Amino acid sequence: GTVTCDLSYEQLIMSDVEVEEPVIASEEEEEFVAVGGATEVKLFGKWAFDDIEIRDISLVDYIACKGDHATYLPHTAGRYQKKRFRKASCPIVERLACTLMRKGRNSGKKLMAVRIVQHTLEIIHLLTDQNPVQVVVDAIINSGPREDSTRVGGAGVVRRQAVDMSPFRRVNYALYLLATGAREASFRNLKTMAECLAEELVNAARGSSNSYAIKKKDEIERVSKSNR
Repeated sequence: GTVTCDLSYEQLIMSDVEVEEPVIASEEEEEFVAVGGATEVKLFGKWAFDDIEIRDISLVDYIACKGDHATYLPHTAGRYQKKRFRKASCPIVERLACTLMRKGRNSGKKLMAVRIVQHTLEIIHLLTDQNPVQVVVDAIINSGPREDSTRVGGAGVVRRQAVDMSPFRRVNYALYLLATGAREASFRNLKTMAECLAEELVNAARGSSNSYAIKKKDEIERVSKSNR
């Protein structure tokens, strides 16, 4: 009698396990699904990429902030210099961080650049109450020159010829101008780099001529207009 009792007990246990296991699995699945829904990719765990709007149709392919290019940190360690145009797929905020590492003493200090960008986004959010990634995108769209002048002619006869600027170069140039403006503003100044960069980006996004990048862009376009 005891043996059968033991067996039935074991069977009970087995049946319990059999019954319980799928329940646990389904719970886990549900939990996982819920978590998946909750954690969309947000920059620094805060700023969403979903509602970012690129208002210039020509730059949509060259400002990477949607879909696969949404990252938690602007630090992907990708090999973006291996091939021409590869850097177009580098997340746009990471490109901004990389342009901050200029002037020899800062080269290679990407963690510092990432932290500056993080503080910058916080400041932008305080200043504008918008998604700071959207402000960055708008600033880049507004501060890339659309026309430039190149040097034409050989043997000492140099004249400038106006040329259109490709969308990719517009993005690259905008990043360069924004970073340069912020660097010059914060040099020998009490203001931190993050504050200067935030101010530069906000002004550029508004199209205000207080921004170094906007001023330079207007100057470049004016010079090329006179050389048409």
